[in-house]
Amino acid sequence: MKIAIIGTGNLGKSIAKGLITTNAISTLYLTKRNLASIKEFEAYKNVFLTNDNKEAIKNSDIILFAVQPAHFAQILTEIKPLLKEQHTIISTITGFSIAKIEEVIGTENFIIRAMPNTAIAVGKSMTCLCGNIQGLERIKVAEAIFNRLGTSIIIPESQMQAATVVCASGIAFWMRMIRATTQAAIQLGFDATEAQELAMHTCEGAASLLITNGNHPEQEIDRVTTPKGCTIEGLNEMEHQGLSSSLIQGMVTSYKKINTIKSEQL
Repeated sequence: MKIAIIGTGNLGKSIAKGLITTNAISTLYLTKRNLASIKEFEAYKNVFLTNDNKEAIKNSDIILFAVQPAHFAQILTEIKPLLKEQHTIISTITGFSIAKIEEVIGTENFIIRAMPNTAIAVGKSMTCLCGNIQGLERIKVAEAIFNRLGTSIIIPESQMQAATVVCASGIAFWMRMIRATTQAAIQLGFDATEAQELAMHTCEGAASLLITNGNHPEQEIDRVTTPKGCTIEGLNEMEHQGLSSSLIQGMVTSYKKINTIKSEQL
């Protein structure tokens, strides 16, 4: 694949590393105003660094945007004359709708939105994808890219705001759960390093069980709980203290906030 990443900041660099390590590219152009911050990529074969977005687009078929939202419309305006039928546009910009992209470059282009999360840096992103009518014809191209960097799912654009909360903000929510588990482990006698290791790998194991077995969480919980046992005692106390309701309400609050931000941008 001939790919250009326009705006190689933290997200762009993570995507680039994933594409390089999984041999997903025939050529990869990385753009940044300050090339010094991405010099680490100079050593890779068929990877080209430039501060000229037009050069990158002329030499690529897949154009992946990871720029700041405030700069996106201007960049689209500048590169619009270069867009051809072979180009697939993938935007990772939060809150920038397909309709807004089409306003700038037209409705005839192949446009896809992608919502990855920061776990893309370690090849474990949960990425949500959607596209315009043309973009859906090439959605498998985006799937091929992001499945190399974790897991992807195609959803309607109307669910992208919710996906931002569940998947992108969700990383922070799960980090807080792991931190709380770590703190409890310290209170129970483990040192800080051991406590975090126990919390991290137990969390990973729980998710892996669901992914591998395809079960509902309650099925796996039933395997651990015994009558009058310590697990059910702990679970019930957590629910009495509002664990599930607090998590749900926190996510709903985030969703309301992201919709407020979207309304303010319109």
